Amino acid sequence: MHKLVAAGRAAMAAAALVAEEATMEAHFVWMTTRQIQPGTLADFERAWRPGTHPEGMLRAYAYWSEDEREIVGISFWASKASCEAWRASEAEARRREAMAAYVVGEQEAFYRGRELVVPAR
Repeated sequence: MHKLVAAGRAAMAAAALVAEEATMEAHFVWMTTRQIQPGTLADFERAWRPGTHPEGMLRAYAYWSEDEREIVGISFWASKASCEAWRASEAEARRREAMAAYVVGEQEAFYRGRELVVPAR
């Protein structure tokens, strides 16, 4: 009987996790990895920051490698359409032009996903 109760609790906990995951909001994310010229991180960062906050952008992060030669930019968007509208804008074209002097390589992609739920400890 004890094993049956424990199995029932485990099944309920698993079902709760599935239900929680199923109701999580989707995230729309644009990620860009850039390789930049040595010694240009501070200048690159000034060019990287947009002059105005893009419509539909929820938040953005920049992470760089220890040698400061590779930067990963991650931006979260309200929708794919809002991200595409920003990417097609004149403001984004000017920003990219300003960054170009420091960039030696670039990869970018749009992703959709969910947040990983880390249990409280």
